[in-house]
Amino acid sequence: MKNIHTSILFKTVCLGFVLSAALIACNNYLDVKPQGQIDEEASISDPEAAQNLVTGIYNNLWLGNVHGFPFIGVTNIASDDADKGSNPDDAAATQGALDNLTMDPNTSSLNDIWSGYYQAIARANKALEVLEPATIDAATKARLQGEAHFLRAYLYFNLVRLFGGVPLVERVLTPDEAMTDQYQTRASAAAVYQLISTDLEFALANLPAKGEAGSQPGRATKGAAAGMLAKVSLYLQNWQRAYSLSDSIITGKVGAYGLLADYADIWRETGENGIESLFEVQAGINASCDAAIEVYSVCQGPRAGGQRGWADLGWGFGTPSQSLLNAYEAGDRRRDATIIFVNPGGTVLWDGFRIPGRDSVENDRYNYKAYHSRTREQYCGNADRLPKNLRILRYGEILLIHAEAALALGNSGAAVTDITALRQRAGLLPKATLTREDIWHERRVELAMEHDRFFELVREDALAPGTAAAAFQAHGKTFVRGKNEVFPIPATQIQFSQGRLQQNPNY
Repeated sequence: MKNIHTSILFKTVCLGFVLSAALIACNNYLDVKPQGQIDEEASISDPEAAQNLVTGIYNNLWLGNVHGFPFIGVTNIASDDADKGSNPDDAAATQGALDNLTMDPNTSSLNDIWSGYYQAIARANKALEVLEPATIDAATKARLQGEAHFLRAYLYFNLVRLFGGVPLVERVLTPDEAMTDQYQTRASAAAVYQLISTDLEFALANLPAKGEAGSQPGRATKGAAAGMLAKVSLYLQNWQRAYSLSDSIITGKVGAYGLLADYADIWRETGENGIESLFEVQAGINASCDAAIEVYSVCQGPRAGGQRGWADLGWGFGTPSQSLLNAYEAGDRRRDATIIFVNPGGTVLWDGFRIPGRDSVENDRYNYKAYHSRTREQYCGNADRLPKNLRILRYGEILLIHAEAALALGNSGAAVTDITALRQRAGLLPKATLTREDIWHERRVELAMEHDRFFELVREDALAPGTAAAAFQAHGKTFVRGKNEVFPIPATQIQFSQGRLQQNPNY
C-alpha cells in the first residue's frame, strides 16, 4: 500500500453467522501479517497506535473476497458489461453461473463475498469500540472515527446492493449476543441504508477536506464522504440531497477535484490519487510483496490460448462484452481506454508489451482498466498481488450523479453542463438537450467495467421498469424482475443461522 502499510493483529472476536465455519469455532479470522500490536483492553493514548488500528480496516480491502475474484464476478461478470471469459470450462460453476444469472444459494462466490465483507465490518466495529475511550488528540480521534464510519458505510452499501436487507452488526458482539435473533436475522434494506447514511453523515462532519491538515492520500476525506453519500442518496431517489452533495464537490467546498485531461491516465500509476480521485483502495510494495488486492489484476489479464507460445498476463476473466462495445459512439476515446482488443496481427499495449494475434490468445477482448504494467509501474514479482489501485469513487461519477439529480429537479442546464464536460474529454460533441436515458447511457460508457453496472441496472429498473430486462436481453441473458435485483443469500449462512436467515424471493 503506497501510504498505508501497517497491519494490526487483533485478538479473536466471534461473530457467529456472519463469517464462516471457522468463525463458529472462533478462529483468529482477523489475523493479518502484523507490523505492530496494541493492547485493546487499555484506552489508546498513542496516536500512532490509533492510526494503526484504523489502518487495519483499510488492509481488509485487499482481501480477495472483498475486492478480488468473487467481487469481479458479482459486479462486472454478472452485468452486461462483461462475459465470464477464460475458457468455457474454467470456473463455470461460479463465474459462469454469475454470468448467466443462474447462480443459486450454493454458488461459492456469494459466501466468499458475505464472509469477506463481514470480516471487514468486524474490524471497523472493533476500531470504533477501541477509539471511543481513546485519550488521543480530539481532532485526530474524530478523523479516525470518521474513517472507520466511512469504510463501514461503504462495505454495507455493497452488501445491501448485493443481497438486499442483511444482518446489521454495528458493534463488537459477545459469542452469546452473536447467536441471538437480532443478529441471526436480516434487517430491512431501509434499516441498512439508514446505518449507511448515519455513518456517512458522521464521516462528512468529522473528516478533513482533501489537502487539509490530517488528510493523507488514500484515506477517506470529506470529499469522499460527500461523494459516497451523494451516491447513496441517488439510490434512495433523494434528488435534492444527491444534488447538493455532488454540487459541494463540483464547487470545491470539500476539496479540489476535477477531470484528468486524459481519460486513460485514470487507471495508470500516474493517475493514482490525482485530481479526479475521491477514494481508491491503495496498493503498493511492501517487504512481503502482498500489499495489494489479491489477484485483482491477474485474474482479468490477457490469457494464452490456441497455439499459445507466449508468457501470458493472467487468467482471462471478465472480458468486455459485445453489448458494451456496441454502446460506444464512433470516436469515443473511452472505448480504447477501457477495452484491450486482440488484433489479428497482435496488440501492443501502452507500455510496449505485445499480445500475440488471436490465434494465440484465449479471448477477443480484455479489461484495460484492470491492467497493471510489469515494466513501467511498480512490481515486486508477485503477479497475484499486482499493486493496482482500485478506483472506488471519482469525479467523473460525481458529474453523472449531479446531472441526474439536476434533471430530476428540473435543472436541465446544469445536467447539460456536466455531461458536456465528460463528452468533451471523450472527444465527442456536446448534446443541447438531455433525457434521463441519455445520462444513463453516458454513465455506462464513462464507468464501464468499474463494478457498478449491475447495481445501476437494478436502480434504473426501479425508476423505469423493463430497463434491466432489455439491457440483459441485448446481452443474451434473461433478467427476472422480482428475483434478479439481488443475489441469493448463501446457503452456508442460512445453515449457520439455524434457518433464521430468510432467503431472497425465487431462489
